[in-house]
Amino acid sequence: MKKICTIILCFMALTLCVSCLGEIASPATEFTNIVYQPRHATGFLIAEDEAHNRLLRVTRPWQGEELKEQTLAIFNSAEEAQGYKGQYIVGPAKRVVCMSTSHVAMLDAVGCVDAIVGLSGKDYVMNETIAQRTEVLDVGYDSNLDYEALLSLHPDLVLMYGITSENGAQTAKLRELRIPYIYLGDYTEQSPLGKAEWVVAVAEIVGVQEAGIATFGEVEQRYLEVKGSISTEGRRPKVMLNTPYQDVWYMPSDDSYMVQLIEDAGGEYIYKGNNPTGGSRGIGLEEALTLVGSADIWLNPSQCLTLEELRRSVPHFANCGVVERGDVYNNNHRRSPKGGSDFWESAIVRPDRVLSDLKIIMEGGEDELYYHHRLR
Repeated sequence: MKKICTIILCFMALTLCVSCLGEIASPATEFTNIVYQPRHATGFLIAEDEAHNRLLRVTRPWQGEELKEQTLAIFNSAEEAQGYKGQYIVGPAKRVVCMSTSHVAMLDAVGCVDAIVGLSGKDYVMNETIAQRTEVLDVGYDSNLDYEALLSLHPDLVLMYGITSENGAQTAKLRELRIPYIYLGDYTEQSPLGKAEWVVAVAEIVGVQEAGIATFGEVEQRYLEVKGSISTEGRRPKVMLNTPYQDVWYMPSDDSYMVQLIEDAGGEYIYKGNNPTGGSRGIGLEEALTLVGSADIWLNPSQCLTLEELRRSVPHFANCGVVERGDVYNNNHRRSPKGGSDFWESAIVRPDRVLSDLKIIMEGGEDELYYHHRLR
């Protein structure tokens, strides 16, 4: 009896050791060769193992302090994926569900818009190919996600979008349904080129790595060419941003996306130096009135389409010089019938085109704008 117990104990110990060794030898520990280190983006990188299976590491999937690294392994075969405990797909994703319209733009930019089978907020998408395809389903959003519709699409992958943390209820359900997912953090990037560089990550997912790198390289080159053509001599026009929300005017930090675009286009952010980093800061209407009163240009005043709408929206600012001169521009020139904005869709991967718009605005030109328009 004692001998049998000893044998059983030895077998259990051996099993435990093998189990532990199996975890240590998990494929997650083998993705040590970095194959793409972004030049501008700070939230992702791509690595591979010795067999050339790839791993997309998302180090900043959402805003805030509670960050949790997300990973997606892309295996060459089902055999190589055996035993892997994280999120993974076998081969490139052929059927993709997008929870953000920026992901639609990235797939379109690398010639893979046909991979999209589902979308959150289809009514607001600007991409004509997706908007017109009845077979592309709207899968809902947040707590209203339509899992039945999602299952019917047989997706290889869901591209997720998080605000300040993981949506635990959603991801638990996706794991239960065995639908792979990955959170992408393109919107957290402050650099215009950093946002655009996420096209490389999306291209990796759908198996067109070279197209992603080439696409971003062209955007980067055009952006730097436009930036290099802007004169640094003379006075830079002072630029005010946004409109108040519930009597608080939120001013972005100096390192934010729009402020960097303004500076690169030859403008001067009117609140520069008061909020260097850390996101938007709220100011009172009295301070905002002083800033608007000394602004040369006012950009992105909420959803306003005309000067009259702006005057009704913020009547206390109606008599400011920038309004009377009509030097007010908004980024909602390209919008869907139900209010979707192409500025938050295709402009994410075309910061060069945004910069061209802003250059024209800063120089006081009358050339045709793409994402922006002058309020009349």
